[in-house]
Amino acid sequence: MPDKAIVPVGVRLTTDIEYRPDRLNPYRARVRWFDPATKRRMSLSEGKADEDEAQEWLQSIIEAAEAGLSPSLATMKLAEYGNANMDLALRGLELKTLDPYLSGWRMRVVPALGHLAVRMITNGAVDRTVQNWIADELSRSTVKNTIAVLVRVMEQAVRDGIIKVNPARVTGWQKLYKQAEDELLDPRALALPDWETLVTLADALVAASHDEYRGWGEVVIFAACTAARIGEISGCRVGDIDTTQWIWTVRRQTTPAPGGLTDKGTKGKRARKVPIVEEIRPLVAQRILSAGPNPDARLFTGPRGGRISTAVLRDATHWDDVVTKLGYEHLRRHDLRHTALTWFADAGVQVHVLRRIAGHGSLTTTQRYLHPDVHKITAAGAALSAHFNVLRAPRSLPSPIVMTR
Repeated sequence: MPDKAIVPVGVRLTTDIEYRPDRLNPYRARVRWFDPATKRRMSLSEGKADEDEAQEWLQSIIEAAEAGLSPSLATMKLAEYGNANMDLALRGLELKTLDPYLSGWRMRVVPALGHLAVRMITNGAVDRTVQNWIADELSRSTVKNTIAVLVRVMEQAVRDGIIKVNPARVTGWQKLYKQAEDELLDPRALALPDWETLVTLADALVAASHDEYRGWGEVVIFAACTAARIGEISGCRVGDIDTTQWIWTVRRQTTPAPGGLTDKGTKGKRARKVPIVEEIRPLVAQRILSAGPNPDARLFTGPRGGRISTAVLRDATHWDDVVTKLGYEHLRRHDLRHTALTWFADAGVQVHVLRRIAGHGSLTTTQRYLHPDVHKITAAGAALSAHFNVLRAPRSLPSPIVMTR
């Protein structure tokens, strides 16, 4: 394809697109220019899937150059830019604030957005990323600190002239936490109604996944029968399963970390035991057989043997599209845990046992899964106890009678 010369302010650019049919992204868009500061000939290129994408990439370089930005700065990825300018972005902060900000940058911002060019990050991209963090059950303070460091880095990009408006200033995310808190007041409402619905969901997710990987459906069924979090299922090893008594000892969970996913202790920092019901024992036995004799082998993995997370499961199965088509658009991965706890409660499992299975720190949290009729019964018991307390309360002595003449 012929070269096209562009003459923006201060820099002369030469652009071209080369078609290379043997590449995964066969259209190579390239821009070359002469750097007046270093007196060197510079070049940047990226492979694109089609010619339109290549033209869009070149046009973004041209527009940046016309605004006075060098192509290197215009195409700089967020991770590279943030790491190079973090001291400037965080200047003025107290030392106690730096650690959570830097942790948010390394563990959440870079994995989610670091591969994008600073100029390509939009308000919509940030908004969807924040919603994913919330869906992955990150705490309110964690999300707040992560957004804060992203805002500061993007504000530095505004000062550098790379972008005009800070796209990280998203609003309304606090309301999502309020909605989640309101839902948890009645977690039974989030549960799937029955076994048949669960199997239908699992089959639909498998059908929507690449190469129809059966493992995704097995993770979903296992979660809805054990009340486990997706991260805990990812952390499950063959040696954690007792196939004699059919009990799973939950010891660890998979969570995001710098450089990818890693394993750490459970959310409650304590191991707990969960029964493996008859309906899923064949599934578990087959997974153990496939994993091999190593007790440290993972029971559940992705199609390439990697760790899984709620975000991985969501993306691999096109979760949002599938649950919407099935009429369960409210359903999140964590609602599989709500499903299991609701089913255990309806089966008559005593509340103190249910609490141990769930790993809840508070009995009040567990009681929310009990059937409403049970609430009425316990309320009746509380009323009787209150009545007994009144009967046992010491009566005040009568005032002495004063005799007068």
